Amino acid sequence: MCITVGFDLDMTLIDPRPGMVAVMNALGAEAGLPLDGEHFAANLGPPLEDSLRGFEAPEERIPELVGRFRELYPEVVVPSTIALPGAAEALKAVRAAGGRTLVVTGKFAPNARRHVEALGLEVDELVGELWSTRKAVALKEHDARAYVGDHLGDVRGARAAGALAVAVTTGPCTREELVAEGADVVFASLVEFPDWFARTFG
Repeated sequence: MCITVGFDLDMTLIDPRPGMVAVMNALGAEAGLPLDGEHFAANLGPPLEDSLRGFEAPEERIPELVGRFRELYPEVVVPSTIALPGAAEALKAVRAAGGRTLVVTGKFAPNARRHVEALGLEVDELVGELWSTRKAVALKEHDARAYVGDHLGDVRGARAAGALAVAVTTGPCTREELVAEGADVVFASLVEFPDWFARTFG
């Protein structure tokens, strides 16, 4: 079976929250801006630029702040990040069936790859810096039949690509919110994914 399944990264496959708190607070202290690491880490998903605007960072400073965030990231965030329950098993289930795994994330691709490599996750392709319906570009390009994510933006991306929208409640969105957005199936975690995948595509 040659089927491609896409996965989001933050709060779908991995939990980077402790490092995200630390890196945003460090950036704020360095830049002299009131950046709130706790709020940022509790609402992962949207592009970094949007989060910085939400903290009322001056528009002219956003490129500089994004660049510095990305510089700090590998040493601060990657070492403290863990794989979420069922993440490795979900990826293995797809590959064991002869399928391909694709990560499509809003994260800066080089840092996303650092996470995948550090945690030994079996990913065939990775595309970064795509958010919400823009994720459909990569999903269509790789002919993904399903996309798994934790955010309403992930559901929108899956639906825009004509893929099954598979959601997990390990991120900031509730089951009710994900269903209302159009998720085809919602799991408490990726632990439930392998059985569903076998039933759906077996």
